[in-house]
Amino acid sequence: MTSTSGRVLTRRLFLAGMAGTLAACQQTTASGSKPAAALPTKYAALYSPLPNERFPIPGVPANAIKPAFVRQQVTYATAEPPGTIIVDPGAKYLYLVEEGGTAMRYGVGVGREGFGWNGSANIARKAEWPRWTPPAEMIVRQPELAEWKNGMDGSLSNPLGARALYLYQGGRDTLYRLHGTNEPRSIGSNVSSGCVRLINQDIIDLYQRTPVGTRVVVLGTAGVASA
Repeated sequence: MTSTSGRVLTRRLFLAGMAGTLAACQQTTASGSKPAAALPTKYAALYSPLPNERFPIPGVPANAIKPAFVRQQVTYATAEPPGTIIVDPGAKYLYLVEEGGTAMRYGVGVGREGFGWNGSANIARKAEWPRWTPPAEMIVRQPELAEWKNGMDGSLSNPLGARALYLYQGGRDTLYRLHGTNEPRSIGSNVSSGCVRLINQDIIDLYQRTPVGTRVVVLGTAGVASA
């Protein structure tokens, strides 16, 4: 691909958003958040370049992420067992529930109005540098994506980023994903076509912590998941 087509692709993907979302369900109650350590001290280590990846990932500029969305351990009260992922689209957070009333909290970007979804699912598949295929309904909305109807190989330009966690219900693919992004400034916003996106460094961290079979709960806008 030439540099010109790369720029066109980047523009297309920015306009198209991301192809995927999460799922989750059951009522969950969250408490206030309390950082475990001073964030400025840890930021460089959390979001430094990852040169050993298949496609080297650049570091995240210090002003690209609002402090509230920096990865950190927080206090978190929930009836869900440790190991569960809970997504709160309204707050733009993803929580990985831990033992002892804490959770690892990640800032996320979520679906634009009309693309939201909530309920419960399980991670049935995980992929590094995943291949992306735009769903048929996305191609209908944005015909220029037909170029990728047979899929796009993993790369820094791929909308799914460095990792993807695929959500299934009852053994069937929901087409919603937890995935990476190389647009850190989009974290904390309603930007995708339904997917939950994390900074590449954060999705890699989450990927390492969550095995296939992990339960994922996506809350509704009122902070409660539907059945």
